[in-house]
Amino acid sequence: MKQLRVFIQKEFKHIFRDVRTLIILFGMPIAQVTLFGYAITNEIKDANIVVLDKSQDYLSARLTNKITSSGYFFLKESVNTIAEVNDLFLADEVKLAIIIPENFSKKVINKDAEIQLLADASDPNMANTLVNYTNGIISKFMLEEVGAGLPYAITTDIEMAYNPTLESVFLFVPGVITIILMLVSALLTSIAITREKEMGTMEILLVSPLKPITIILGKVIPYLLLSFINAILILLMGVFIFGMPINGNLALLLLESLLFIITALSLGILISTKAASQQVAMMVSLFALMLPTILLSGFIFPVSSMPWPLQWLSAVMPATYYIIIIKGIMLQGVGLAVLWKETLILAIMTAVLLAAGLKNFKTRLA
Repeated sequence: MKQLRVFIQKEFKHIFRDVRTLIILFGMPIAQVTLFGYAITNEIKDANIVVLDKSQDYLSARLTNKITSSGYFFLKESVNTIAEVNDLFLADEVKLAIIIPENFSKKVINKDAEIQLLADASDPNMANTLVNYTNGIISKFMLEEVGAGLPYAITTDIEMAYNPTLESVFLFVPGVITIILMLVSALLTSIAITREKEMGTMEILLVSPLKPITIILGKVIPYLLLSFINAILILLMGVFIFGMPINGNLALLLLESLLFIITALSLGILISTKAASQQVAMMVSLFALMLPTILLSGFIFPVSSMPWPLQWLSAVMPATYYIIIIKGIMLQGVGLAVLWKETLILAIMTAVLLAAGLKNFKTRLA
């Protein structure tokens, strides 16, 4: 234990002397959380639109005001002809045009009013979102203004479970936590061990009285502690900066995060035993872990919508199960009784990865 303690102290000194490692460890998580929380969002706000009001009556004016005051749109300018609308589209100055017909109030009373929505579909997702926003606002406006006078045979009562305000940050924060813990833990661990091999100090360690398991633990434990601090820091940012709720048990969330960190560290050990240099270890960690974690873990795209081969690939990624766990605890407030399967899979993955890494490490010694 004394040897292990001294080795860990030595490793901490190496970490805190290396500015690049500190930037990756603490600077990158803060930058990514801030970037995903503020800059990368699937919400649309203040989109440039134009309204061609051919009616110019009190009801069309109230509808225009309702649309522009929603917070989703910014009225670029007033136009009087369809040619002006086309010119604004060609100049890429607006993304949506709302064309209100003549005699709008009378047509509403006669139940034959039709509003034309013209969207710039060069970005199909944005166009679809803007049209949906507008349809929702118009439907709500007509119900408020005219009430039961309209021929509504069916009404809907929509409730968004776990995220009633559709905050995109509720999607991104769990995903960012997963990416950062996976990338930082695996990357730094793999680099730390391959650095010893590149510098020739690994041979010195191997001929020392230290056992291989002591060397591995001495290299991994500092990154385990620092990654756990990272997880707490990201959770604090999510809660206090972006208003992310933690509806479940906080202690369980921290324990599950610790388990995932150990999984990522085990993967880092396995990579280090295969990589011949720091550059190779970094390339493998970045390209073999980061992109699959973002694209195939369910962070952005639902796994159920993927082709079967990609679903099978997603099933062998630890990040897939951690995202389910962290969303379940933070948003749904569920406990281990619901998340036991994902926890068990992570534990099995950790054991397999750790065993493979230690076996490869001992093989290299032999």
